[in-house]
Amino acid sequence: MTATSKTSKSNVPGEKTTTRPVGAQPLPGADLDSTAHIMNRISSQLATQLSLVSLDGRRRPEPPALVLVAHGSRDPRTLRTVHTLVEQVRELRPGLPVHLGHIELNEPLLPDTLASLGTGDAVLVPLLLSRGYHVKRDIPEMAAAARARTLVAGPLGPHPLLVETLHARLVEAGWPTGMDETTRRTSAVVLAAAGSRDPEAAVDTGRTAHLLSQRLGVPVVPAYASAATPTVDTAIRALTARGRDRVAVASYFTAPGLFATQCAEAAPWIAAAPLGTHPAMARLVLHRYDQSLATATTPAPQLASA
Repeated sequence: MTATSKTSKSNVPGEKTTTRPVGAQPLPGADLDSTAHIMNRISSQLATQLSLVSLDGRRRPEPPALVLVAHGSRDPRTLRTVHTLVEQVRELRPGLPVHLGHIELNEPLLPDTLASLGTGDAVLVPLLLSRGYHVKRDIPEMAAAARARTLVAGPLGPHPLLVETLHARLVEAGWPTGMDETTRRTSAVVLAAAGSRDPEAAVDTGRTAHLLSQRLGVPVVPAYASAATPTVDTAIRALTARGRDRVAVASYFTAPGLFATQCAEAAPWIAAAPLGTHPAMARLVLHRYDQSLATATTPAPQLASA
């Protein structure tokens, strides 16, 4: 007599169905994976809710919102990268309100994001790598015009977490993790950045180049896609003239775009991807947020407002 089979369906989306003979006992642990997954989700959500409640049962004040300020770009890859970074920040800090605002070109624009916060508290973290006009003028002026009480964090760079990301991107592109002395003497890196007329932007980029050079053990020369010198091509030619014929281009851009593509195309050897959504980037965004709150001269309820 042939035993019939019975199909067991799972209520968990995406989980496979299982088939076993009628009357057979379920295999030990067969349903444990799905149960554990559900319990983990419940525990995570419960922990987030409990973090908002103090020991005496009163609801803790909501922390100031984090507003990630991106420049904006016509390249759809940039917008996708920024949205992914926002989600990474949310995952690292459950319970923290995280919003996005653009200086130009993409929605939501920063003034609209700030308007949606009403008179709430917020820390604006520029997704920019150095000081310059946007950090010094554009963002503070938009913040001052809003009803929300705001702090404006400094740019992401320079910082060791950026060097960690640059190094990882170079290794992904083919930079050797081990290098003999002969190879080291013929290797170099051009740190390709957007460029700015503000001399402090060059200081910040130069500091990052110095930190990366220490990490790699080879010369790292900052170069720019616009508004500053040297250009990437000029920097590559200068290094080649010094006997450095293995020149890599490190992409000091937060996301893919026109400048990053042009700089990569100039690479005579390897070209690294932009910083993008490397895990260190989300950690750095939260570090700038925490740093701004810790160094504020006035408590959060007294944040600057229009």
